[in-house]
Amino acid sequence: MSKIKVGIVEDEMIIALGITETLKELGYEPTQPATNYTQAMEMIARETPDILLLDIQLSGAKDGIDVAAAVRKGRSIPIIFLTANADAATVQRAKEVSPDSYLVKPFRPKELFTSIELCLSNFSKTQKKTAIDVGNYKINDSLFIKQGPQFHKVKLEDILFLEADNIYINVHTVKAKILVRHTLQDYLDIIGSMHFIRVHRSYAVNIQHIQAVNSEYLVINSVEIPIAKAYREQLFGLLKLG
Repeated sequence: MSKIKVGIVEDEMIIALGITETLKELGYEPTQPATNYTQAMEMIARETPDILLLDIQLSGAKDGIDVAAAVRKGRSIPIIFLTANADAATVQRAKEVSPDSYLVKPFRPKELFTSIELCLSNFSKTQKKTAIDVGNYKINDSLFIKQGPQFHKVKLEDILFLEADNIYINVHTVKAKILVRHTLQDYLDIIGSMHFIRVHRSYAVNIQHIQAVNSEYLVINSVEIPIAKAYREQLFGLLKLG
């Protein structure tokens, strides 16, 4: 599982550097802080963060609310607004871009951690494909899986196959096996990718990782996975096999 990347947009450099260090201590991956609208848009395009910490009040003609409005038009990124003393008009403008969370400055590390985790959870509720509970959901090309007190990011391309185990699923990735509480079909609905297909009542696979296949089983990472007759035709169709 890779670290969650947090984009920082804050024009007070001392505060930005403090946030950067705190994020590292909390186990996140911070971006280089952006200090204005132009730098923020460039950072978002270059770094593709998983979540944004966005100061409402930035220097220049455009503020953090303008950044959020631009992000909402073309990207799916959860947003936390950082604010100190905002007037009523600014607060109203902020509401119009529907941030996923607010964090009042100054804040403690625990408050930052809680805000990020709540923001990820709140953002999941706005997505079309979301989990039954807030423990597992998808943002862009990654799954966010609750393990202990923190969410962890797993890129869809790194998932090899899913293995049902009673009321749980083993998510087999290129680096680890992760146990989650879900049905196999629910998890396929969360993933929502054409590259994942069910091949057995207990297995679904990422077809991009198939190493070999015949009418009875397929091989991924040297593991033989059975193919049930009911799913064979669809699988062979996707793989363009006769």
